[in-house]
Amino acid sequence: MVAPQRSTPEATPLTISVDRSDPTAPAIRVGGDLAFTTAAPLRTEVDRLLAESPGTLVLDFQDLLFIDSTGLSVIVHAWREGQQGGTAIQLRETPRFLTTILDMTGVTGLLSRPRPDGRSERPATDSSAFA
Repeated sequence: MVAPQRSTPEATPLTISVDRSDPTAPAIRVGGDLAFTTAAPLRTEVDRLLAESPGTLVLDFQDLLFIDSTGLSVIVHAWREGQQGGTAIQLRETPRFLTTILDMTGVTGLLSRPRPDGRSERPATDSSAFA
């Protein structure tokens, strides 16, 4: 017997946790699928933390399994809002597939732009992104 095919693929639920051990650089750890159907909670959390005006907001993608254009737009949104509020966005533990997507779409260059106040930021991604 052949199992019926599903009309839509099942997404791995998005997981989000916040590490506030460094109050000047809170970190959001993202896991699962960051996609159209799952991205809203991450965007809400990014906005909530950016409202506190930390020096840096870290997005940790160690457990990310998939990202689509909506997920990518959340990263760009974080950068844009961070630029307006003076918060640097730092990506950490980016999987190889995400690094490739960021490079291909030009987002890597966007994230490495200096702040409007002329101060240089920490690198947008750390060395573990290329491990």
